This record gives sequence, C-alpha cells and structure tokens, in this order.
Amino acid sequence: MDLSAILVATDFSECSCAAFQAAKKLAQAFGAKVVLLHVINQTVMERLAEHMNVELEALLPELREKAQQQLSGFLKKCATEAREVESMVALGIPFQEIAVIARELAVDLVVLGGYGRRGRGPIDEVFFGSTAEKVVRLLPCPVLCVPLGG
Repeated sequence: MDLSAILVATDFSECSCAAFQAAKKLAQAFGAKVVLLHVINQTVMERLAEHMNVELEALLPELREKAQQQLSGFLKKCATEAREVESMVALGIPFQEIAVIARELAVDLVVLGGYGRRGRGPIDEVFFGSTAEKVVRLLPCPVLCVPLGG
C-alpha cells in the first residue's frame, strides 16, 4: 500500500484526537502528508442563523475564525511531534464534505474517530448511521475508524 496523503476529519473530540494520533503514525511510517479537516455543520448553522434572525453569510466569517482557532488548539493538544500538518475548514453536511474533499485532494486514506463529540447515540446510529459509516459508503479509498484509546 502506498500512502502519500491522509485526510483526518475532526470534530475536536477525544476520539478525533485518537484518530489524529493514528494518522500521524501512519504518515510518519509512509512519508505521507496529513490534512486535518473540520466541517462546520451547515444544517446546524442555518438553524442558528434563523433563530438569531440573521443571514448565514453574516455568521460565516466568525464561524470560520473560531473553527481555525479550535483547529490550532486541537493541533497543540494532539500533536506529539513536529510533523507538518495542513489544516482546513469547510462548511456543509459533515459526511458529504469529508467525501468531497477527500476526492478533490485525491487522498489515499481517510481517518476518523469511531464516534464524535455527541458520543454514541444508538437511536441516531440505528436510523441515520454514523458520520464514519456514511463516509465509508461514499468513498472508494480506505477509511480507518479509530476508537477512543485506539
């Protein structure tokens, strides 16, 4: 297997940190670059904008800035060695954006936490599936799901 680019999607959870650690180890072993992605959930932001009675576009600059700050904090917390990591923020439905960006960047592997910030929601997963499961269905490249402590 040849790995030159690994995409790690994060929601800043502990499980995402474990996934990032695993991706960095793989990147080091294969000499691959790591791209860290956070997707701002568009559906949630649209509801927030509606509740606040403002246009979503008015909230976006501040949302992107906050997400970049969270990415920086996540990198400081989870980066154990000085391997260079590219980071990016996108807006959309998380599983769809992860798949689109993975294809656009032609990554060889996508690494995700086994479950995210919301935890393990059995009702959600039964009816809707996890973000990781949806990404697996959309991508032709391998997807590695890393559980907390994995």
